[in-house]
Amino acid sequence: MDMENLSPIKRALLELREMKAKLDTLEQAAFEPIAITGIGLRFPGGASDLRSFWQLLAEGQDAIIETPPERWDVEAYYDPDPAAPGKMYARGGGFLLGIDQFDPYFFGISPREAHTMDPQQRLLLEVSWEALENAGYAPDRLKGSQTGVYVGLTGIGDYGRLLISDLAQIEAYMATGNGDSVAAGRLAYTLGLHGPAVVVDTACSSSLLSVHLACQSLRNQEIDLALAGGVNVVLSPEGSVALSKMQALSPDSRCKTFDAAADGYVRGEGCGMIVLKRLSDARAAGDTILALIRGSAVNQDGRSSGLTAPNGPAQAAVIRQALANAHVSPAKVHYVETHGTGTPLGDPIEVQALMAVYGKERPADRPLVIGSVKTNIGHLEGAAGIAGLIKTVLALRHGTIPPHLHFHTPNPHIAWESSPVVVGTAAMPWPQDAPKFAGLSSFGFSGTNAHMILEAAPATDLRIAQMERPLHLLALSAKDETALQQLSNRYRQTLAESNVTLADICYTANTGRTHMNRRLALVAGSAAELVEKLATSAAGRSAPGVARGEVSDAQDKDVVFLFTGQGSQAVGMGRELYETQPVFRDALDECDRRLRPYLDHSLIALLYSGDPNLGALLDETQYTQPALFAVEYALAQLWIAWGVRPAAVLGHSVGEVVAACVAGVFSLGDALALIAQRARLMQALPKDGMMAAVFAHEARLTAALAAYSDQVSIAAVNGPQHIVISGSQAAVEAVLAELAQEGIRTQRLNVSHAFHSPLMAPMLDPFERAARAVDFHTPQIPLISNLTGEMLGVG
Repeated sequence: MDMENLSPIKRALLELREMKAKLDTLEQAAFEPIAITGIGLRFPGGASDLRSFWQLLAEGQDAIIETPPERWDVEAYYDPDPAAPGKMYARGGGFLLGIDQFDPYFFGISPREAHTMDPQQRLLLEVSWEALENAGYAPDRLKGSQTGVYVGLTGIGDYGRLLISDLAQIEAYMATGNGDSVAAGRLAYTLGLHGPAVVVDTACSSSLLSVHLACQSLRNQEIDLALAGGVNVVLSPEGSVALSKMQALSPDSRCKTFDAAADGYVRGEGCGMIVLKRLSDARAAGDTILALIRGSAVNQDGRSSGLTAPNGPAQAAVIRQALANAHVSPAKVHYVETHGTGTPLGDPIEVQALMAVYGKERPADRPLVIGSVKTNIGHLEGAAGIAGLIKTVLALRHGTIPPHLHFHTPNPHIAWESSPVVVGTAAMPWPQDAPKFAGLSSFGFSGTNAHMILEAAPATDLRIAQMERPLHLLALSAKDETALQQLSNRYRQTLAESNVTLADICYTANTGRTHMNRRLALVAGSAAELVEKLATSAAGRSAPGVARGEVSDAQDKDVVFLFTGQGSQAVGMGRELYETQPVFRDALDECDRRLRPYLDHSLIALLYSGDPNLGALLDETQYTQPALFAVEYALAQLWIAWGVRPAAVLGHSVGEVVAACVAGVFSLGDALALIAQRARLMQALPKDGMMAAVFAHEARLTAALAAYSDQVSIAAVNGPQHIVISGSQAAVEAVLAELAQEGIRTQRLNVSHAFHSPLMAPMLDPFERAARAVDFHTPQIPLISNLTGEMLGVG
């Protein structure tokens, strides 16, 4: 629109409309939902992944155990009297077993450094790696990316105290191994991430606050991806002794949240990390979306009745703000994963705050369901919020709210009769007639409160392949043979027990995993066949389609696409790909459509009709070159669609035109027009030429051709002793006869013309005119010149 010709009023209206559009875009970005695309976890009860954690929740398992003897001697520290000096009155907790087990070599850490590392740092490395793999992101490919790390961690320093009995024991790695800030920094260092690396300590709300901060950074365009969550490990008795003196712990080591018997919480440990991405970016990338974070808010209790006492009005305020930020009305939220520690003071205040917000205008037949994961695994303190978040994500995905434990007699200090709230003591299905929304609270005894609104993942249109490929490749790798065997066994179990799609599991294993030096590759046409081959490999037997090996350098190597010249054509080339691979078929069909103005016959008919008369035309230059171009171009598109992208391209003869097109030098339409003109001009030349391969050094050929320089030339140097010559038939035959006398092996090529020889001179001027009609661009992929070896298109 020409602004100069508009009246001042119309111009002002247009500018206002454009300004409003920009403001709307900014507002949408500020409140864009954040997609959870991956989750990693270690929780009590043997929960090490989403499947095992959901089983624990769905079955209502109680994961609390007596304190393991490797932590501390329970009998030495136990006393039922809360006032007993140096004693604790609680015997159990939600503990992780095998917390001392760690593979430092996997992360490039020496055993000496690993010894001084707080297990919380070790857990963060392992769980974050698994979260990225769960999201389908190969961790090593994030190097240099704007990925942020946000970790909730309470700074109690159990491990550091265990390591030091006197100052002489302090080692060089002590500071980095136990510094809270290094927990996030080490993760960013290991993965090579360039976004913020932040450790948050607001006590029990730390991990949910870390997720809140990650969402803000994503919406502010500061980062493109985030790892967020928290970790908590209970290694020494001092913290439990201190909490016993506060009488914050439950004597029977159970969180009896909302029950009349609620008498404190039980300490738990674990680690949870989630992968976050803006919803628009996740959709564009085709990521699996586990759930959405619609909005969140954080505030502070301020001056309440005591430093650690909860503040009901502040809790209600943070819930209102989270709902407002999420643009979700309270009545739409069906479930709230509460902070729910099971303390006599905290439970009534929390329910009152929930009802002050979620209870308003709530239909009587839609009570708010509340629960707390702390009744299953204990209070994970700095990691409590992320544990509740992961539980809620699973509840949304399964459409079921898992049972809340240890609720028998409702707390009499909660007005249950007047509150539209229920505690889900049995599994409850999510209503099917409305969008699934859930709330999530995490309140720190520091006074910092966080609340978050989650929504079930949006429905996605699964792209089903029109034709399934006949074979699939599964590529597995590890850093040693034992780990590779364990990985192989896990894949075999998953394939045998789960209803998984072979194409999906192979794609993720091949492209969403870091490939290490010990490798196993298997080719199979079905899940059952793959299971059989995995079993064969595990037994140490060889089989077709099974390959094992080791590479000295597990770093990814650059892939270069090489496109061949004339002489490689064959009737039916690419038929199976055309019949089974939509990407290949679409690309070939597009080339056929664009070539119809230049050819008398359909390219598809020449290749696949089975008509011998049409097939014979494929050896005619005017059809050979367009057909080769089309098949090579379609192959390149297929490899790229499979995630194999070239670091550079080069080609010979026809192949050099394909390479230039793939590199972006000219459009597909221009490339096809150029190759069709090239083929037509060459076809029109006299067929009095000849080409031959000579297995000798280039210097010997140069000497042999000296007497025929105006009739024969070197057409290609394919290797140190593999040269192709081209020229007039009589001259080429004379050269071959001379070479034969010296015992030099030669081979005549089946071609129609003497390509790349002086006999091509008559077509050069008209071909130059055709090339001048093409719109050329700088290569977007480095293009290696066939003639000079120069790399084109790089800065």
